Order: sequence, then C-alpha cells, then structure tokens
Amino acid sequence: MFRGIRPLLRGSTYSGALFAYCGALASLPLLPFAALPAVAWPSAAVAVQFVLTGLVWAVLIGVIGLARTTQRVLIACARRMLAVPLPDPVGGGRRRAGSPGEGAASSAASGADRLRTPLWLLSQVVLGWTGAQLSILLFIAGLLLPGGWAGAEAEVSVNGWSLRAESGWQSWAAAFCCLLLAAALCLAVTYALRWLAPRLLGPSSAERLALAAERERVLAERNRLAHELHDSIGHTLTAATIQAAVAGEVLGSDPVAARAALRSIEESTRAALEDLDYVLGMLREEKAGTAPARTLADLPELLDRLRHAGAVVEAELSGDHAQVQGTLSRAAYRILQEGLTNALRHGAGGPIRVEVAAASDSLELDVVNRTGGRSGMSQGAFPTSGHGLPGLFERVRLLHGEIEAGPDGPEHWRLAVRLPVRLPA
Repeated sequence: MFRGIRPLLRGSTYSGALFAYCGALASLPLLPFAALPAVAWPSAAVAVQFVLTGLVWAVLIGVIGLARTTQRVLIACARRMLAVPLPDPVGGGRRRAGSPGEGAASSAASGADRLRTPLWLLSQVVLGWTGAQLSILLFIAGLLLPGGWAGAEAEVSVNGWSLRAESGWQSWAAAFCCLLLAAALCLAVTYALRWLAPRLLGPSSAERLALAAERERVLAERNRLAHELHDSIGHTLTAATIQAAVAGEVLGSDPVAARAALRSIEESTRAALEDLDYVLGMLREEKAGTAPARTLADLPELLDRLRHAGAVVEAELSGDHAQVQGTLSRAAYRILQEGLTNALRHGAGGPIRVEVAAASDSLELDVVNRTGGRSGMSQGAFPTSGHGLPGLFERVRLLHGEIEAGPDGPEHWRLAVRLPVRLPA
C-alpha cells in the first residue's frame, strides 16, 4: 500500500504537473489572436466559433513549436522538471565544420520530424489545461465537502451534477478521496509527459543516425590518436630508458659516449613532445599544430637513434620507397617503430634485423630480434600495456595487409608484415 502511494509523495510528481500547467498558462496570450476569426464571423453558431477558435489556437501553438529555440527550451525544462535524460538537439552543440554528422543533422530537421516539437507543445497544453481544471476542482471539493466545518452545508455542482456531503465522517472521507484524486491526476499528467518526452523531444531516427555517425567518427579519431601516441611515446620512452642506462654506465669511463647518449635522448624526446602536443590538441578539440608526418623517409633517423641507444641494427632497405603513398608510408613507419620498440623491450640485446622491401604491388616489412631478457636491465624495467600487437594487427587489417608475429626458431622473434601498395577497390 505504501509503495503505491510513494509516487504521490515525491516532489518530482508535482514539478512535472507544474510543467504542464505552466505550458497551459503560456498559451493564454495566443487565445485573443485565435478568437479573431470567430469574432470576424459573428453569424456562425457558437459551437462552430468554439471549434474554429480551438483550431486556430492549436495552429498558433504549433507554429511556436517549430522554432529551434523553443525545442531547446522545452528540452532543458523537461530535463529539470520531468527528470528525463534528453540529449541536446543535433546541431545544437559544438561540431567541427565538415563533420559527417552535420549533413545528417540538417536533413534530420526536415519533414515529419519537424512536427514532433509542435505535437509535444500541443500535448503539453492539452494535458496542462485538462489536468489543471480537474485537479483544482478536486482540490476545492476536498476543502469544501466536509459539511458544517465552516458553519454551512457544502455542495459541489458541475454542469447540473451536484454532490452534497452530509456532515460527519462521510464528508471527511469524500474530501480525502477528492484530494487523493487530485494528487493522482498530477501523477498521471507527469507520467504522460515522461512517456511522451523521449518520443517527441528526444532525437528522431535520423538524428540518432547522425549522433551514431558522429560518435563513430570521434571514436575512430581517438583510436587513431591512441595508436599514434602509443607508438611514438612508447618507442621514445623505451629508447630513452636504455640510453639513460648506457649514459649512467659510461659516464665516468667514457664521457663522450655519455654525452652522445644524452644528446640522443634530447632529440628523441623533442620529437615525442611534438607528437604529444598534436594529440593533446586534438583531444581537447583545440586547433592542433600540423601532425608530425613521419614516413619511411624518416626511417634512417629512427635507426640511428636506436644505434645511439646501444642497439645493434642491421638494416636492409630495397626498392623505391618514394613510390609508396603517404598514408601507407606513415603506417609502415609506425609499424616498424612498434616492432623495434618491442625488440628493444623484450629482445636479448643481440642484433636487430630490419628489412624493408618496396615492390610495385606490395610493401614488405620484417623485424627480427633475439628473444630473452636484456642484460643489465631489470625484469620490470619496461612494463607493457598489452596494446602493442593488437594495435598492429588492427592497423594492418585496416590497410588490407597481412601480418605474422611469433617465434622464428628457438632464439628469435619475427614480425612480418605485407601491405598492398594499391588497396582493393
């Protein structure tokens, strides 16, 4: 029993009903304009004038509902007074120019979808007027029905129907029922508006598609940036850790080598800071600087940094790397960077063999290193996130390539990637 009347004790029930009543009151200034056609047609029957005034009134309310500002105001009020989670209208927030959701958002506001807000406004006005009149009537009846409490008999009469309550407990019971019905009516109005709000004020099917497309674009962009950040910063930190260890070991015996290692740390971290600044600018939706476009042309510099870190790198580069397209060349650089990072982290410290073969129809990348822990480095020196290889597999899949990663004999690990130069149509 108490669970059944619990909604009647919540403030949100009456705030929702108040929302409907405010909508009804806000429509009152339109009533004189709606009555003008009826005034201009005095010979019409009263019923016709009444219907005509109601139709014109509904049209005026619907026209106001067509305004974009009206929709935003109604959504904000429904969130607060109905406690309904409604998203902002598509196109109402910040969006980058030319985003995929922009065209869908503009088309979403056309056609039948534009009538949803006017229909909501009409429903709110109808529910507000009906609920207000009935609830006020019931409330007044609840105050007047207890006969004799004010020294007079109470009688309620509506359209020829009258109710006279005898004094005593019957009048108090009738009054209590009227007050309870008034509260239940407020609850019914609030529930009706809560049911209608997602259907009429929420996003339409076209707007949901636009929102889904926008979310997909944002997730794809963030995923790409996460790959870039992982590849660049992960490689730089790995190389810098090794270079710092080497500089610490030879600082007293070979200051020249120590300074070279420190200089290499400075160069690699400066490049990583450029990548980090670009990624953070994109994540904050600020105007980021030009993306560091590292391609296969930057591969010799990458290999030199590894050699400064103390790694032995045997590179075999063949073919014309200039014929590789920009996107493919950048992806190949990141793949090799991640493969070399893994070789530094998990290799046994022996030579790392790198092969890049560019043909007319394919680009083949190979990174082979010895397996086992590095000498002189602690077991937990390079904590791993587990995103490296899965990220490589996803990157290669998006490029319609082939990838193999695993043991190559008893003492070596091999990463082999084959990318098509021309993607299939």
